[in-house]
Amino acid sequence: MPTKKKTTVIIEKTRDGFSAYANEYPVFTTGSSMDKLFHNIREAFILYFDDEKFDDSQLSYEIDFTQFFKYYKILNSKALAGRIGMHPTLLSQYVSGRKKPSASQRRRILYGINKIGQELSEMSVIYERKKSDINIKSYPAR
Repeated sequence: MPTKKKTTVIIEKTRDGFSAYANEYPVFTTGSSMDKLFHNIREAFILYFDDEKFDDSQLSYEIDFTQFFKYYKILNSKALAGRIGMHPTLLSQYVSGRKKPSASQRRRILYGINKIGQELSEMSVIYERKKSDINIKSYPAR
């Protein structure tokens, strides 16, 4: 890409999957899943810039709240509301599109989502821990 400025890619849900486009460049694509969409976005930018070494870290993605929660169903809006100190009904109205959050409310919600993502990225999940892995001091019975 010619500049170091991040290019915003807008993601939207379609009947058959997802679509994405960039306002800064005439680049757009579709995908039946988010994984395919991200792959296709990268390919579309490679074709547009004719650059096999395209750096997709220069892309940032936007998706509206409703589509975000429809796709990431694993995120429970009620639990997120509790975590960020927001009334669950209010967050539910934002998620459904019945109400539009103010800029400060959007920042609050995104902070909560980003915080969860950060915590998950720093965590290792194990299935089972062996007793030999746990350092337990044994004390004599009284």
